[in-house]
Amino acid sequence: MGRLLIVVDMQNDFVDGALGFEGADGIIEGIAARIEEYKASGDEVVYTLDTHYDNYMDTQEGSNLPVPHCIKGSEGHKLVPALQGLLSDCLCFEKETFGSLKLGNYINDNNNRYDSIEVCGLVSNICVVSNAIIAKAAAPEAEIIVDSSLTDSFDKKLDAETLNVLKGVQVTVL
Repeated sequence: MGRLLIVVDMQNDFVDGALGFEGADGIIEGIAARIEEYKASGDEVVYTLDTHYDNYMDTQEGSNLPVPHCIKGSEGHKLVPALQGLLSDCLCFEKETFGSLKLGNYINDNNNRYDSIEVCGLVSNICVVSNAIIAKAAAPEAEIIVDSSLTDSFDKKLDAETLNVLKGVQVTVL
């Protein structure tokens, strides 16, 4: 059995674009090192892209978060430059909402392959928590891990609360 690393939404719009926040770029170097570590040991790496379209403001998410971001084809939709090459040969899950059911189905279809699944990226209290919980549901016997140094949020209080919630659903928080 092996390990799976899920890199969540490390896109320009979350680092220095429409929804960027101070400190978001501080996790890039650590995530790059983790990707290299997983690849060097022969483990699997996948990633997600938050993906919206020109009609974003007409969606439920757009009405609750009225900031167009990660519009497919825009610079904000692209991975941050430091991770583009590292993830170029990895499976990508574009998602129109916080969590990816396609990713969950992929994990479920392959769950006997993983001893552990690590989730990192942005934003901790939105897409990271959503995908960690989906991973836990899809592979209930795998250890799900979130390293607090490889995720962040624009709201430090919500970040801390999210990590506590993850502990409560038996996710290992480092």
